[in-house]
Amino acid sequence: MGSETAQRAATQSEAFPGELADALVRVQRLIRRRLRDGLSVPRMRGAEVELLRLVESRPGIGVSDAARALHLAGNSVSTLVNQLVRGGYLLRETDPADRRAARLLLTETAEKRLGDWQRRRTELVGRHVSRLDDADREALRAALPALRKLAAGLHEEAEEA
Repeated sequence: MGSETAQRAATQSEAFPGELADALVRVQRLIRRRLRDGLSVPRMRGAEVELLRLVESRPGIGVSDAARALHLAGNSVSTLVNQLVRGGYLLRETDPADRRAARLLLTETAEKRLGDWQRRRTELVGRHVSRLDDADREALRAALPALRKLAAGLHEEAEEA
């Protein structure tokens, strides 16, 4: 009986990383789909939103630093930058310290769109979290530090690669 319990615990432990990854992907996918509903502007690709969010958090970041932070090829980020500049979401300014380099800044249009997206995301997730019972809400709250550490570890590993 004891070995059967140990075997079941080991199997559950082995399954946990996959189950966690599946749950996180599913939640993220459903949030993205729900936020796309009712958009009056053309949908942005995930990489475009990631770049805008990065520029929002690090105004003036250069293209090569953005590529490193997003773990994308420099030419891919350059293409995204060109698209977002044409779309009116990014400003590309010459770096006064290095005239060959560009610094990226959000336009007012991008700031409004990101602000709207963040507000809608907070409302959506808040509405669904409020439907959970107290124990489930507390379990999610208690899991946040571990999820942040998991994200930091994944980020560090990507930086080393």
